[in-house]
Amino acid sequence: MNELGMARSDAERALEAAIVKVEAWSGRRLRYRPVSGGISNTNFRIDVEGHERDYFLKIPGRGTEMFIDRKAAAVASKQAEAIGVGPRTFDYLSHLDIEIAEFIEGRRPSTHRDFADPDIRNAAVRLYRQFHEAPALPLTKTVFDMIEEHFAQVRELDGYWPPDHAWLYRSYRQARAALEASGLDLVPCFNDPMPGNFLIGDDKSIKLIDFEYASNNERLYDLAIWSGEMFFSEEIDRTIIEEYFGHYDASRHARFIVHKALADIKWSTWAMVQNRISTLDFDFYKYGIWKHMRARSIIHDPRWPLFLKAL
Repeated sequence: MNELGMARSDAERALEAAIVKVEAWSGRRLRYRPVSGGISNTNFRIDVEGHERDYFLKIPGRGTEMFIDRKAAAVASKQAEAIGVGPRTFDYLSHLDIEIAEFIEGRRPSTHRDFADPDIRNAAVRLYRQFHEAPALPLTKTVFDMIEEHFAQVRELDGYWPPDHAWLYRSYRQARAALEASGLDLVPCFNDPMPGNFLIGDDKSIKLIDFEYASNNERLYDLAIWSGEMFFSEEIDRTIIEEYFGHYDASRHARFIVHKALADIKWSTWAMVQNRISTLDFDFYKYGIWKHMRARSIIHDPRWPLFLKAL
């Protein structure tokens, strides 16, 4: 672990400047080390002399204020803590929009392989349902709001558009019209199912971390984006629907698949924003064009018009 004064990067210097302002840690020996994972911010584990726990601290990535409302994220984190799905959080640096939480011991970040286990997958479904049943969050931001926001940001930044952007945009608008006509089911949503955001215990229980993108959003979008992130088959999608709702329903399955396409459009466009602004060592361009490709594969499915009609 690094000691104070050993910072070598801008992120470490920002970290040191922040942690010395935490009154509860004043006069204590502070040590830190980076925590890998995440493609929006720089994360650290903090050891505070005399404290039984370590802390997890997040330095916001450059430009992330363009699409993350950190005060709303803090409320979502507090709510997750209150209902038992997230870690304990601390307000030490909330005035700087810097998030501090307990560093959870005895759990590890998930991998895609973990969710091949039906027990772990069903535990995650139950966790989603618990989060969805909590009180409404202060921020309502649907997948439509996210996509429009990122489209505007790519235009402003003169970012990359795929050659078939006009067609992708028309397809998104068509799906949006069909979903809005059928009515939206808005609930508190996690919206960011990167594998590292699921911490798994030896008993296969799960805790969620990182609520930066949480908002009131369409219920099935939250499950669909998780399915897409984990590369679940349609057969597994059906089991998720059955586990979550108690029975399988074809119209919900259609909605699920449409939301998978919208999730890939959202994150592909987000990646092109990050490709312009981020200083993190991550190939956002490659990530984005891959997400574009997968969105196309869903929309080009001959069943796509039938899915839209089934909503």
